Amino acid sequence: MERVLLVGANLNDGEDYLTSLEELGALAEACDMEVAGRVCQTLETVHKAFYIGTGKVDEVKALAQECEADVIIFDNSLSPMQMRNLQERLEKPILDRSALILDIFANRARSREAKLQVETARLQYMLPRLVGLHAALSRQGGASGSMSNRGAGEKKLELDRRVLEQRLAELRRELKEVGNERETQRKRRTKSGLPRVALVGYTNAGKSTLLNAMLDLYGEEDAEGQERHVFEKDMLFATLDTTVRKIAPEDHHAFLLSDTVGFIHKLPHNLVEAFHSTLEEAREADLLLQVVDYSDEHYKEQIAVTNQTLKKLGAEGIPMLYLYNKSDLVSPDDVPGLSGVEPGKLTEHLPVVTDAGIYLSAKKRIGMEELIALIEKKLSGGYRECTLLIPFTDGRAVSYLNENAVVYETEYLENGVRMRVNCRQEDYGYYEKYLEG
Repeated sequence: MERVLLVGANLNDGEDYLTSLEELGALAEACDMEVAGRVCQTLETVHKAFYIGTGKVDEVKALAQECEADVIIFDNSLSPMQMRNLQERLEKPILDRSALILDIFANRARSREAKLQVETARLQYMLPRLVGLHAALSRQGGASGSMSNRGAGEKKLELDRRVLEQRLAELRRELKEVGNERETQRKRRTKSGLPRVALVGYTNAGKSTLLNAMLDLYGEEDAEGQERHVFEKDMLFATLDTTVRKIAPEDHHAFLLSDTVGFIHKLPHNLVEAFHSTLEEAREADLLLQVVDYSDEHYKEQIAVTNQTLKKLGAEGIPMLYLYNKSDLVSPDDVPGLSGVEPGKLTEHLPVVTDAGIYLSAKKRIGMEELIALIEKKLSGGYRECTLLIPFTDGRAVSYLNENAVVYETEYLENGVRMRVNCRQEDYGYYEKYLEG
């Protein structure tokens, strides 16, 4: 296991640099690295050549040797020049926050689309940094003109740059094909008429756990009779692939629920761009469920990061419910209306529904029924209750409504089937001819 030294900077810009450095350590551990030490410097402005001050560079070098660090990781994105200079001075492999996140994504990608997206983001990250990567190569003979007049180092750089650009072009073509397939699937789901609900939120907030809880209670079984769960684990970026499942609670309207990739502070721009087609599940949703790790003392900052990322995606105007997950792990005084409750009896009083959202526990399956009711309430604008008298000749209508509407009552009469239902507004218009009375 590689040992790493974490380096942060306090730029007095209002950000909690210590929390950010702590999160960097969690990212390193998620990449199977051991944190050997941490160091931070307060700066007025970033040093153009080394990011941190030159004196601090020497201190970092000495500390890296002392704690036997194999890699040095900076808690910010480094410019190609900064990375090259630090590599030369520190004589250790250098990573920045973006490279570390990209490594995690590369290790976790499972589907073809996710692998293509991650490789695209990594190559876009590497392209401007080739000079630093090849700093040891010869740069002699640098006269202007054709490549034959350049030194071996520049020839190597030029060839590598060309290879990367060709590979990027191939990846973009493949991603376009996969994107077209995803768009076809999305249009097919749209034709089904089912509302689309998307889980969004900070990484490790519990989105996959919530999806699995919903599948346990309300999910439809697949052909083998097994519910299609998604991978869940207490780690950053446990899942990258967007998963869509049909949720069909009894006596409630069915809907499609999608689990999207988690967000994080300083998420690399290349990753947001590469995963844009995947994240469109959030942008195309009728309702967003923002899952919040309420047990994390920095949950407000995480909400802000999620909202900023949604704004970048153009999804800020979509109706949203806040789901304060892991509420069973906090003090009762932190849950609205539960001040004074004994800590050991907190779960007996959950969930709590307020104007701000719902306080629940996905892992303990607390609050699922109340959440379903809230989702239906938020989506209720597209539904209408009515009583229909459907002739026996239109058995297809009866089957359709049993499948796609909430049926309160069914009665078989001499002249047809009377059904009292709550159906989509579009279905109401289509079957309006069968309205009773």
